[in-house]
Amino acid sequence: MKFAVVVFPGSNCDHDAYHAAKHVLGQDAEFVWHKETSLGGADAVILPGGFAHGDYLRTGAIARFSPIMAAVKRFAEEGGPVLGICNGFQVLLEAGMLPGAMLRNRSVKFQCEHVHISVEQTDTPFTVGCRRGQILRIPIAHGEGNYYAEPDVVDRLEKNRQVVFRYTTASGEATDEANPNGSVRNIAGLCNDARNVVGLMPHPERACELAVGSKDGLVLFESVTKFVMGSGVIFRGQSREDHPLAETVLQK
Repeated sequence: MKFAVVVFPGSNCDHDAYHAAKHVLGQDAEFVWHKETSLGGADAVILPGGFAHGDYLRTGAIARFSPIMAAVKRFAEEGGPVLGICNGFQVLLEAGMLPGAMLRNRSVKFQCEHVHISVEQTDTPFTVGCRRGQILRIPIAHGEGNYYAEPDVVDRLEKNRQVVFRYTTASGEATDEANPNGSVRNIAGLCNDARNVVGLMPHPERACELAVGSKDGLVLFESVTKFVMGSGVIFRGQSREDHPLAETVLQK
């Protein structure tokens, strides 16, 4: 399996994502510069954390126009798994690949700490290996992670089960105290309607080895590997229903 890690000017978690995919998970991985127009035959795409284009205008607002984003959109439209982490989540929002927007943290400070998130849905490529309600301890590092959408949009996200991760206590309660940035309804991560594009603010790639404090984030990378390589069949280019794991995933 091959991961494409997209690199924007200002990306600073690209090597973390590459390390998780290549050295921890043992899969193939390749950096793809934002000016490229091809993903090089990748089976999964990661938009990493950082400060793309210095976060000028708004976080992700310039990165959405990078040439590679046209290829990322085509890949997603074909059903390919796309993961946006922190700044990558912000890019997905600005590109219209996920609904909503990011505001400044309610503390108006850069938040850098470990948080707990619950896995709300397990029928995405990045959570198929999780249990619903599973609690993951994963770090955050952001200044604009306060997710916002209009109430009707949030209601629709809840109804469609598109809220994939939620900030909680260690015991799984979605309290205000457990919400590090003020995100509406403690939302930490979302998926699109087709469920193959996922964005989250916490950094799973920084929680793949016990040596760095947690390996809870590894399950996201293990999940997409299972999803893509199920029964030895590559997912890219197939509809979700045609994939050999689709029935299992949808049942979960």
